[in-house]
Amino acid sequence: MSITYKSEGIVLKRINFGEADKIITVYSKRYGKLTLLAKGIRRMTSRKRGNLEVFNQVIFFAAKGKGMDIITETELVESFSSLRGNLHKVACAYQLCEMVDKLTVEESEQDGVFELLSDNLKKLNNLSLENYSFFLGNFGLNLLKLLGFWPHDKPVPKDFRTSLFVEEIIEKELKAKNFLARI
Repeated sequence: MSITYKSEGIVLKRINFGEADKIITVYSKRYGKLTLLAKGIRRMTSRKRGNLEVFNQVIFFAAKGKGMDIITETELVESFSSLRGNLHKVACAYQLCEMVDKLTVEESEQDGVFELLSDNLKKLNNLSLENYSFFLGNFGLNLLKLLGFWPHDKPVPKDFRTSLFVEEIIEKELKAKNFLARI
């Protein structure tokens, strides 16, 4: 990567940092998972504020920083606004993003992961789903195959639970799974 770079990405999570900043985790098309600093984003006057919401697909410009790269500019590509009005869809989208965040490593682009996440957020945004567990299981299995955690040619057992398999890999419980179970 050069001193400044541009990529398209999906915001996976945000963490408050200092008085006015946030640490943003993005899965980018070109560089894989990146953790970036968004300076001043918590100020009411920030132009980047609305673009860097969780689940948003954005084009971002970043500059190399001393410890962490800094987001300098953003452009919204897709906000997936209709999924935000449905609590089940929001919980489902959080679980998609959490699986990608936990199963991928920093600055290691994996072919197809960005497209898989983007396509599934679009499906979730546009469809009226009844069976969220099937949707999540299908996404999780495809993600596991892309990342090499599950062989492409191996059949899936009938009682296979994708979320439990992911939790075994990351050795932690998925937070979003519990939220989805409660609603």
